[in-house]
Amino acid sequence: MKKVLYILLFAVIASSALAQESMMSWQYSMGFGTGDLHDFIKPASFRGVTFNYNKFIKPGVAVGFEIGWNTFYEQKDYATYTSGNFDYSGKQWRYSNQVPLLFNAGYYMSPDEQLTPFVGFGIGTIFSERRTDMSQYIFTLDAWHFALKPELGVLYNTDGASLSLSSKYYYGFKTGDLPAEGFFTINVGLVIKR
Repeated sequence: MKKVLYILLFAVIASSALAQESMMSWQYSMGFGTGDLHDFIKPASFRGVTFNYNKFIKPGVAVGFEIGWNTFYEQKDYATYTSGNFDYSGKQWRYSNQVPLLFNAGYYMSPDEQLTPFVGFGIGTIFSERRTDMSQYIFTLDAWHFALKPELGVLYNTDGASLSLSSKYYYGFKTGDLPAEGFFTINVGLVIKR
């Protein structure tokens, strides 16, 4: 996960050096697993953060990048679990870390109004790490998924910083030993326009 922190630090430093007509946002992200991720960990995740940088290429149209981190967690009761040809008995602690790295495009309707609805789309990769701790046994799978992300949201513009509320759906296609994984997020953020 050190690599992810270095990438995040680089993104923040690089974005501060970029040209005018841009937006940076930091968002608190709540995640809800879907499909296979939900089968592995059912509870919602309240541990997530996202950083976005977008540059306007013409009025209402912006392109940029996004990096985020959502951690899903569940404690399972004592039971017998099967992995491959082996049966294990005990409690399980399940974790899934999802780190999207995406290029974004967005359309901002009525950008000069106090309320600005927007739609967006992202394409890139998601690093997924799935870990199961069970007594002295630790089972880990990780992979880089090719990923897509649609987004829908609204900005509340003020004289200084703006506030954002958005929903996103991340979908990482099957790769290696990990199946396709998806999760839906609700995001609340602070937006700084330059």
